[in-house]
Amino acid sequence: MSDGNAGDGTGKEFERVAAELRARIAGGTYAEGSSLPSQRELAEQFGVSRDTVQRALRELKSEHWIESRQGSGSRVIRTQRINSPSSSKRPDRTVTLGPLIARAFEQPEVTLDVFTLTSESLDAHIRLQIEEIRAGNITPRRIALRMLLPSESLEFPYWRTDDGVHDQRLRERLLAIARRHAASLQGVLRDLRTLRLVPQVEFEIRRVLLVPSFKLYLINGAEALYGPYEVFKRPITLEDEEIEAIDVFGLGARLTHHVKDENDPFSQGTVFVETMQTWFDSAWEFLTERPAPIPD
Repeated sequence: MSDGNAGDGTGKEFERVAAELRARIAGGTYAEGSSLPSQRELAEQFGVSRDTVQRALRELKSEHWIESRQGSGSRVIRTQRINSPSSSKRPDRTVTLGPLIARAFEQPEVTLDVFTLTSESLDAHIRLQIEEIRAGNITPRRIALRMLLPSESLEFPYWRTDDGVHDQRLRERLLAIARRHAASLQGVLRDLRTLRLVPQVEFEIRRVLLVPSFKLYLINGAEALYGPYEVFKRPITLEDEEIEAIDVFGLGARLTHHVKDENDPFSQGTVFVETMQTWFDSAWEFLTERPAPIPD
């Protein structure tokens, strides 16, 4: 099926639209139970055809983010929930990732250590904070990001089919997503440094010889977000073909929020954050390979 719009370029625009919609849902822009804008409105927002929007919405439906009904549009049925001991605004003590990342970027020094499959959600949230920096709303003096991504030499248990016929294409799709978001992060952080919007910017990716079964964010040495990847089966779109395959919830992985207690070195939060920081540092030092730099 063609996207039906020359402005949609290579036909990959639906992936861009789907990625942005996932980020908005996970970040709380579209809350659980709320309706998405109409297809026409989304097409105008993203500058794409309605066919492209429809394809992106089908992708989100297959990932269980939304449900769609004829005549009533699309409704959000899943968000990224983070159970947080510091949240008292909701009875279930949940928050979304956006405010936690935003609070981290309000500090003079921002340090992030991340272990993830593709960095899709991180890319979305960092971009939001960079817009805040450009607008002068926040003024960090230093940003340091270290990211562990799985080595491309590994065999992944995800993105597989029952007969294995399309497994290589699924693998290439995963690697393309990971490379795209890594390059995006590198580009926007480099621009911060080039434009001198932030005096000190450090960004390094290492490929770790581990397939992630969980996602980990370590924030400013004081907080950790941790959550396992939930495995499920769904139809995945490859070019113009839908293939039933094993996938994982990445952007929608449920996370738990752990905070160090400066007054209690033996609290659960303190022990968890310090233990995961020690794990990250050891994996960074001993279990990584050094890939060639991502081309500018």
